[in-house]
Amino acid sequence: MADASEEPPDRQPDSADVSDAEDAELEALRREVEEKYDFDNFGPAEMAEMTVDEWEAAFDPDSWVVGEELLTRLEKELKSRVARREIFGVVERVTVDGVPHVLVYSDEGYALVSPDGDLEGEGTVYRDVKPSLVLCSMEDFEVQEPPENFALPDPDDVVEQSSELGNTMLQVIAAGQILGGLTLLGLWLLTDLIPFASNGDVNIVPPVAAGFFLVIGFFLFVVVANARLSDRFRAEEYRERLRAVRDGGRPDFIPLDEVSGSRLESRAGDDDAARERRPDSS
Repeated sequence: MADASEEPPDRQPDSADVSDAEDAELEALRREVEEKYDFDNFGPAEMAEMTVDEWEAAFDPDSWVVGEELLTRLEKELKSRVARREIFGVVERVTVDGVPHVLVYSDEGYALVSPDGDLEGEGTVYRDVKPSLVLCSMEDFEVQEPPENFALPDPDDVVEQSSELGNTMLQVIAAGQILGGLTLLGLWLLTDLIPFASNGDVNIVPPVAAGFFLVIGFFLFVVVANARLSDRFRAEEYRERLRAVRDGGRPDFIPLDEVSGSRLESRAGDDDAARERRPDSS
């Protein structure tokens, strides 16, 4: 018979107690994450800051939107962002090996999203699509309906964005400075209103002041000319990018056959293309 004075072995923690403790810890971490991040303005920078624990606390894996609903929500959100000029790219629904996907591409990158939330791609487009995919996967995120004309503008419709009013004001000021400098110099050289010399020494104050006015005037004219040239170059560069995307079709670096919809074999350099899955994906 066992000795009655013998102490019982240590009791193992009850599974319910462990579960309650984990839930309380998760809830505390979730409140901390909600206070730390602004999910109304959630983007790539915030995603990079989040730890794995914070991610799992903020996004319940069981509540992710997947399948056709995810693709529909994402397509609408991306089209809205293109319309707001937050993303430079073309949004398409494509079929890859018989499975529907959402494809976004520009002349500098692409992003391909599958129904289960897999995201692959490269370049600026990939980084722009990533936060939208996360937000559209959450049920409580409200997706905006895109406008009818959401596509990128026609290259011929792009106009220079410099302010003509601002340029005109600078030119008026510059002309006034130059005119004032020339007037002061002329009065000093050609009239007796401003003495040419004083006590036998040449009066250098008027020419120095006139030179200052002239320098300021020419500088302002150069600023206006540079602003107009820079704006012209930026507008032309934007037009070229639009022509490349709208008229050139899909770029060659997208690993999809445009006719069959099948994946192409990996090419040299494709190892740099990013491929990600959401944290809850297996």
